[in-house]
Amino acid sequence: MVDALFGVPRLARIYDALDPDRGDLEHYVAMVGEFGARQVLDVGCGTGELACWLAGLGIDVVGVDPAEASLEVAKGKEFAGRVRWIHGDATTLPPLQADLAVMTGNVAQVFLTDEDWASTLRGVNQALKPGGRFVFETRDPAKRAWEEWTREQTHIVKDIPGVGEVEHWGDLVEVKPPFVSFRGTYVFAADGAVLTSNSTLRFRERSEVEESLKTAGFAVDDVREAPDRPGKEFVFVSSRR
Repeated sequence: MVDALFGVPRLARIYDALDPDRGDLEHYVAMVGEFGARQVLDVGCGTGELACWLAGLGIDVVGVDPAEASLEVAKGKEFAGRVRWIHGDATTLPPLQADLAVMTGNVAQVFLTDEDWASTLRGVNQALKPGGRFVFETRDPAKRAWEEWTREQTHIVKDIPGVGEVEHWGDLVEVKPPFVSFRGTYVFAADGAVLTSNSTLRFRERSEVEESLKTAGFAVDDVREAPDRPGKEFVFVSSRR
């Protein structure tokens, strides 16, 4: 089930404006060069920031996401015409031979059940050429990131061109490890509309993620830190065996 933030057109259209700093994508672009990747699969590509960035660099990119509203936003960006967009998920991909697959923005945490996570890993594995790499990030549960997801720390008001003033805040709903649920509220000054998006993430331990990768046919090559959030996340670098 797609969160409203990504699946409701009115919210998808303001997603980038409310979170404009995508410095988290820079090290993924760097790894494309590090690994010499020419075809990249962006799993959970959302509004297409990374996919379009890579396409502008001449990389052959496939972007897949279950939220059609987010894909519509992505298709309106510069270089979007060079990307192959797929409405779906990693379990519904056509035959591919990607050099590199990525999941940015903690997409790995939206898979709540062991079955969904395992099937996603298998789908990514099958989309890679032998030896192709899979890179993704996930928050370290020991750092308890959810403690910062309070209304006081997330509240913003922003004037968005073509939309008007939007007020946003987040509320922590439930912490029941390994699951954390929260709600985002969005108030549109133009007409007073109030929209909400409810989300739940799963916080997996490093050992749990490593074991799941090995079971799905990957070798874990490295576990790095996210340069933009040092000490807070695991960045897994794996390859198809």
